[in-house]
Amino acid sequence: MKKTAALLLSGMTLVIAGSAFARADNAAAERVAADRLLVTWQAKDPVDVYLSDRMDGDIASAKLISAKDDDGRAEFMTDGIARPYVLLRDSRDRSVVRVAERVLHLEQGSNFRDLGGYGAADGKTIRWGMIYRAGGSAMLTAADLAQVQSLGLRNLVDLRSDEERVLAPTKIDGVPYSAVGYSMSALAAGMGKTPQNGANLYRNFPAMLAPQLRIIFGMLKRQEGPLEYNCSAGQDRTGFVTAMILSSLGVPRETILRDYALSTRYRQPKYEMPRIDTTVHANNPVAMMFARFQDDPKAAMPQPLQEADGRPFLTGAFEEIDAKYGSVDAYLEKEAGVSKVDIAALRRTYLE
Repeated sequence: MKKTAALLLSGMTLVIAGSAFARADNAAAERVAADRLLVTWQAKDPVDVYLSDRMDGDIASAKLISAKDDDGRAEFMTDGIARPYVLLRDSRDRSVVRVAERVLHLEQGSNFRDLGGYGAADGKTIRWGMIYRAGGSAMLTAADLAQVQSLGLRNLVDLRSDEERVLAPTKIDGVPYSAVGYSMSALAAGMGKTPQNGANLYRNFPAMLAPQLRIIFGMLKRQEGPLEYNCSAGQDRTGFVTAMILSSLGVPRETILRDYALSTRYRQPKYEMPRIDTTVHANNPVAMMFARFQDDPKAAMPQPLQEADGRPFLTGAFEEIDAKYGSVDAYLEKEAGVSKVDIAALRRTYLE
């Protein structure tokens, strides 16, 4: 009878069947203090743990943290590295697994996450440090901006409406910036007067966000990364775009939904938009809508992204795509210009 091992990975518990691991597997990195990182993994043989400050750093340029570590965990100082990457080298077969934190450790950021590390097509994983998703960045501190600058972003795509971008302009400067103009009123109609959404709202996303997807996938196809895309909360519009990217890279639907649910853990609503002065914006209906959100105690805490029966809101978008296009691949080809040849190229570029 096979044994079962469970590992907490960025807010998700993954259950892996098997009695042993041939190399470091199910690696995860979590910040346990401002300057300390905890890395966990599973492996049959001892592992050498190295620390690098580069997403493409190799063993030769990395710092040895722990040699022949056989307990599946290592906690260490990050030495002031803005974005630490950990290399786990199997002591027997010398295979190397790279891992980084799922979420960036920011002072006044919200839901700024790396898509790296997820299992994808052909047994490969998504490269770390290439594709980031986030909430609004209007309240980032100087230290936050320095950390974001260290990512080497080459493109930023803002999924927010015209009104949101005026009310809370991004503080991230020096990065080519793209956005598609549209009014928040179309989205607000599906949200009502309270900060609620649901699967029905998500059914609008495949049509509404097709222009943004065309921009993002164009950048990915041209290898113009690392890139970041965001909306205000980094969960709804950003969650849909993330689902399309992960799908194109062959990430299982179950993993996509688990990543989507992490927004409830990583959102910081108080840092997504500056406090709105209702006396200044009394004639701005969108500003007043966000002001109501800010005054609602329930909205101050991230809410589970699911219906009362537990069904994730994101399934509404998948259902719309399946009904109208038959599959995500067919949708991406028709609406975002992503062909089968493009998907193969994307996987060569963004998987390892």
